[in-house]
Amino acid sequence: MTIQQVLLLLLLWMWLPHPCHTEMLFRRTPDLRPKSFGGRASGNDGKAIHRQKRGWMWNQFFLLEEYTGSDYQYVGKLHSDQDKGDGSLKYILSGDGAGTLFIIDEKTGDIHATRRIDREEKAFYTLRAQAINRRTLRPVEPESEFVIKIHDINDNEPTFPEEIYTASVPEMSVVGTSVVQVTATDADDPSYGNSARVIYSILQGQPYFSVEPETGIIRTALPNMNRENREQYQVVIQAKDMGGQMGGLSGTTTVNITLTDVNDNPPRFPQSTIHLRIPESSPVGTAIGSVKATDADTGKNAEVEYRIIDGDGTDMFDIVTQKDTQEGIITVRKPLDYETRRLYTLKVEAENTHVDPRFYYLGPFKDTTIVKISVEDVDEPPIFSRSSYLFEVHEDIELGTIIGTVMARDPDSASSPIRFSLDRHTDLDRIFNIHSGNGSIYTSKPLDREISQWHNLSVIAAEINNPKDTTRVPVYIRILDVNDNAPQFAVFYDTFVCENARAGQLIQTISAVDKDDPLGGQKFFFSLAAVNPNFTVQDNEDNTARILTRRNGFSRHEISTYLLPVVISDNDYPIQSSTGTLTIRVCACDSRGNMQSCNAEALLLPAGLSTGALVAILLCIIILLVIVVLFAALKRQRKKEPLILSKEDIRDNIVSYNDEGGGEEDTQAFDIGTLRNPAAIEDKKLRRDIIPETLFVPRRTPSAPDNTDVRDFINQRLKEHDTDPSAPPYDSLATYAYEGNDSIAESLSSLESGTTEGDQNYDYLREWGPRFNKLAEMYGGGESDKDTS
Repeated sequence: MTIQQVLLLLLLWMWLPHPCHTEMLFRRTPDLRPKSFGGRASGNDGKAIHRQKRGWMWNQFFLLEEYTGSDYQYVGKLHSDQDKGDGSLKYILSGDGAGTLFIIDEKTGDIHATRRIDREEKAFYTLRAQAINRRTLRPVEPESEFVIKIHDINDNEPTFPEEIYTASVPEMSVVGTSVVQVTATDADDPSYGNSARVIYSILQGQPYFSVEPETGIIRTALPNMNRENREQYQVVIQAKDMGGQMGGLSGTTTVNITLTDVNDNPPRFPQSTIHLRIPESSPVGTAIGSVKATDADTGKNAEVEYRIIDGDGTDMFDIVTQKDTQEGIITVRKPLDYETRRLYTLKVEAENTHVDPRFYYLGPFKDTTIVKISVEDVDEPPIFSRSSYLFEVHEDIELGTIIGTVMARDPDSASSPIRFSLDRHTDLDRIFNIHSGNGSIYTSKPLDREISQWHNLSVIAAEINNPKDTTRVPVYIRILDVNDNAPQFAVFYDTFVCENARAGQLIQTISAVDKDDPLGGQKFFFSLAAVNPNFTVQDNEDNTARILTRRNGFSRHEISTYLLPVVISDNDYPIQSSTGTLTIRVCACDSRGNMQSCNAEALLLPAGLSTGALVAILLCIIILLVIVVLFAALKRQRKKEPLILSKEDIRDNIVSYNDEGGGEEDTQAFDIGTLRNPAAIEDKKLRRDIIPETLFVPRRTPSAPDNTDVRDFINQRLKEHDTDPSAPPYDSLATYAYEGNDSIAESLSSLESGTTEGDQNYDYLREWGPRFNKLAEMYGGGESDKDTS
């Protein structure tokens, strides 16, 4: 038989159930105390050594795991030499699993296992056995301890801690490069047979990778594996126990291996020549276009740096590497001009920034391409000869004087004529103007340096054929100073002189200011307009002067105030001077010269205030007073309200007085005597329907004689009112002081006519004029109506 057949038969035998006939014998001893054996031995000291005899000697029980039989598995037998087979002894078992996992026959001492036992759960069990007298329950043998050891079988396959492993290895690695180590564990007993001896093998992943059988280390098996060709690999590893022999159990795991990138590929431009276009008007910094070299690597191994290494436009263009897109952006470095040059050629290089020295033999890791840039023509705006202009001019120049000239040209080949203009937002006062044809700037209003020393203008140049394209240039005009302002007192001076002052005493120090700003600085001279017997001026030659007294003693009762004209002049050309009057008060002072009291305060009289200015001020005051009076009169006029409260048109004939009256017995409503006696009329009887505004003198009309007819009297008064321009435009009550004689028409009252039985004739009303036409029609039509009825 071969070795393999022998091992197979041995394995089959191990799997078959076999009872363990192990018998433990109890040996009876006369005394429970340990007895010594009869043998002797000699020690180093020459004394005899006595070996003690043990009362109990136990061996181990062995039991196979994973029993598959239907009966209880037999473990072994306990037996005492005191057992005579009459059933007087009783065997008792205690310890691990006693009574549950392990049971003992009380009479025979046979031990059985009640169920399958897994060595991987527990490898051995410790129990205690004792034999007692069944009748007295007294132990006939002392309690002894024994061990049941579980024999292992190959019932567990190797397992990996991870179902899937992930690993990586650099591409282009040499053969045998370690990738990852996998380890499988077997729960079987490594000390018993080969059940736990694991051997590794590769089921999938060849010929790229291999695994060491004993260690499980996965290594590369092929040289120069290229990530660009294949990046992912899946390797299946098997772990088999029993030393990898046939019949052993096995487990597998999957390892995903990724080839990481190394810089083994140089950058490459997809085109050998690249064409770009850009208008000539593009400003500096404008991006023209981009170039990009491709690299099969990834990450930092694919990073590329671009540069311009040659060409006729190296000083006109720049290239910038954009990190996120790995592109080279070409930009304008200097202004372009189609009329100067229309085509540029650049040689651009792309090079890897991270090169691995191991792969120098695959290089060079760079590439070049030709970039041709065409400049396109555009209609450009005019170009000034300078970026800015500075002109200087004196403030006293005449109007229309040319200050300076700006120049501009059309850069295009057409060379269109240029038109110049001023941006009026920079010259709101329109002090300057410009000749539209030649760009000459001249003055249109007087200049004054003291108002504005600088003028910043903006000149616009535009082509006549295309006025939309314009160019601006700043023009700075500096106004140079001319001595055209006279010096004046620097501050207001409150000057006084003591009554007890002595000759030569200093009473005031004065200074001056000048709006002009001469190149050599300010220099003022002080003097008196005329010789003054009381005071003098002493120039300190430092733009100040001292006012000194010329006599002893002053009296404020005689003269309380002195006016001292001081002439101040400068030293520039032409010399300017002014006279300032200093008011000096005479005051009472103490012995130390401190002022105590004065009659008046010193005033600095302005030299330029003329009589015409005083008259103008006075006229302004009068005009203001007149305006105030007129405003007060208008305000008073608005407060007057008419007594007539009617909301209707003022020309209505009905006037509401809201007063009924008291009848004929009421003599308070009006004086009835005025109708009976014309002489009783008052000279200045006023209207009572409105508030009187002005008192008009009533026109005196001669009283009608007693025998005057009423008709004539009424007609006369009607004519007077029709021709009177001051008569009111609306009807009002007019009181006539004469009733007249009896009328042939008798009474016009409707009350009286209503009681008259006879018919009346009202035709005479038509003869009274147009004012009675309406009344004549009303009463004249009554007779015809009556006849008709």
